[in-house]
Amino acid sequence: MTTDLEQIRMPKRRDALESHARLITAAQREFAAHGVNASLEAIARDAGVAIGTLYRHFPTRMDLLIAAFEPRLQEFLDGARSALEIDDPWARFVAYLENLFRVQAGDRGFNDFLSRRFPSNTQTERIHDQMCEQIESVLAGAQQSGQARPDIALADIVNLIWSNGRMIDATGTTAPNEWRRHLYLMLDAYRAERAHPIPEPPMTQKQLYDAMVHLGKAN
Repeated sequence: MTTDLEQIRMPKRRDALESHARLITAAQREFAAHGVNASLEAIARDAGVAIGTLYRHFPTRMDLLIAAFEPRLQEFLDGARSALEIDDPWARFVAYLENLFRVQAGDRGFNDFLSRRFPSNTQTERIHDQMCEQIESVLAGAQQSGQARPDIALADIVNLIWSNGRMIDATGTTAPNEWRRHLYLMLDAYRAERAHPIPEPPMTQKQLYDAMVHLGKAN
């Protein structure tokens, strides 16, 4: 039998769950439209709750970001797994990057997330480490097969993520698939038969990490 106390608690729990779900939905809309620095007040207003309610559910912006990006992250990881199963090293490299940039193009907030490092959060650090390891793996496979030029480094791919993100901002409403043209132009430049000496070495791992942290702090 349900007690009076349980009857009081159940609606409260239901209300809390509904508020939680509305906040995630609102955050997904706001982050997709305005990036990771979208207004938390606007998210709360869109969800129909007070800002204090938002903070009770998500004490930090990062907590809300992780919850909001979970479906997009899963979409990326599912596509990455499919790409990693491709036998041909060059086709695997191309499929991995196309999946990465397709997900990047669909969400300005996720675009920001991919471009930056948040060293104070172990969960996002683990996600970024996994992504970097996968990029290095597919790149190494294409290089070892002789299909990709040997002087490409992880930093060059992250540079492509950065430039692609800027281009998505510029073309997202007018030419939403322009990112694919840019990607395939760059892939042509990555082919071994296109290789010419480059006067500047790639960033070191530390330089790359520091640059991604800087982006996270600067915005």
